[in-house]
Amino acid sequence: MRAMASALLLGVLPWLTFSAAANERISGADSRGEVAVAIYNDSLALIKETRRLDLERGVNDIALRDVSAKMRPETASLRALTGAPLRLIEQNFDFDLLTPQKLLEKYVGLTVGVVRTNPATGTETREMAQVLATNNGTVLRFADRIETGVPGRLTFPGVPANLRDRPTLVVKLDSPGAGRQVAELSYLSGGLSWKADYVAELGTDETKMDLAGWVTLTNQSGTTYENAKLQLVAGDVNRVQQDFARQPMAKTMVAAAPMREMAREEVFDYHLYTLGQPTTIRDNQTKQVALLSAAAVPVKKEYLLTGEAWYYQSQASDLGQKQKIAVFLEFDNAGGDLGKPLPKGVVRVYKKDSKGNAIFIGEDAIDHTARNDKVRLKMGNAFDVTATRKQTGFKVIAGRPNPVYETAWRIEFNNAKEQAVTVKVVEPMPGDWEMVGESQRHAKGDAHSAVWQVQVPAAGKSVLEYTVRSR
Repeated sequence: MRAMASALLLGVLPWLTFSAAANERISGADSRGEVAVAIYNDSLALIKETRRLDLERGVNDIALRDVSAKMRPETASLRALTGAPLRLIEQNFDFDLLTPQKLLEKYVGLTVGVVRTNPATGTETREMAQVLATNNGTVLRFADRIETGVPGRLTFPGVPANLRDRPTLVVKLDSPGAGRQVAELSYLSGGLSWKADYVAELGTDETKMDLAGWVTLTNQSGTTYENAKLQLVAGDVNRVQQDFARQPMAKTMVAAAPMREMAREEVFDYHLYTLGQPTTIRDNQTKQVALLSAAAVPVKKEYLLTGEAWYYQSQASDLGQKQKIAVFLEFDNAGGDLGKPLPKGVVRVYKKDSKGNAIFIGEDAIDHTARNDKVRLKMGNAFDVTATRKQTGFKVIAGRPNPVYETAWRIEFNNAKEQAVTVKVVEPMPGDWEMVGESQRHAKGDAHSAVWQVQVPAAGKSVLEYTVRSR
């Protein structure tokens, strides 16, 4: 009898402990009005939504459900849009979500019911037990013994007030009157990000291309935003560094149907893109929205060979191996359908083969690009255009402490293509330098570089020879 009385007493304690949430007023997704989501590049978003709240006069505990699980609670703000102003007393962000293991952990020191089923007869027996520990297994104290593991089904008299089935912001506020009011909830959140992706198709003659831009946004914030006004902020916003836990990759991908391009405006030193119609951003979803499109954009193709500064201050062994020549595409973000700020992202370039099939030819990342700026994309290395470099002379004209070197070089270019090409050669020159002799005239790229434009005939060769004195 004493054991039974003790068990009954322990069984009452959970009800006393978990009764704090009984007076809460629940505000879920069904009480939402307008929703606006402004997403930044680096896993940050500003969420604004209106909520219809039924309030009593005096102190109210409101549980705002369906908020972001990545909310930064210190940024949360709730203000009345209708009726008298509300006075915020306290707020708590409960993100400890309900799972069987979490529920069991919350009951350490409290009493649960244990239900066993006889496998032969199907008869159920019930006992009360106190949860002693849940570390690396469960330890239960019955009236006359202690057992490890879970010997049957566990029953719980209630759910703790701070253990939620979804992230919840609980606010305690003082209302001067009773009735329904509309309030605006705003906060910053992680888990929402966007990036720009561009697809370019290079024309047959490689002098023009078609460019399409898409916004790819990802929602891993733990909630869905129904019929939201979507805005994207392009620019590098300064933030105090925070530690955000990495989340699993999104489970769902949705490619949006073509729609009007996003409207753009300048805000402070950033660019704001606004979708012309509401959209639903579901949790664990990647969505694509049209950003821009431009046809027949003039483009320039460039072959580039770049040297190293150390070539000109030391005696080099034979560099007779073939050197890679990089291939770049360059266009001006100006005129026609362009001339708009381009958010940073990745440009992927395709070209059709002789049968009309699109072939991927390279990709490169671009930073935020203002209008009238140049966009330069590295596609890869040329297959049929190569260079062979050899040091043909090296002299130390003056020693330390102010050494002077004179080096001579020969670069041979081979072109296996059926068309002539021009290779831009950029050689970084160290210190104070002068060109002593050269087979083709150079131009100064800047104070520390010499630049040549070497013409290489179709299925032919060209040679560049030069001598440099550097101090």
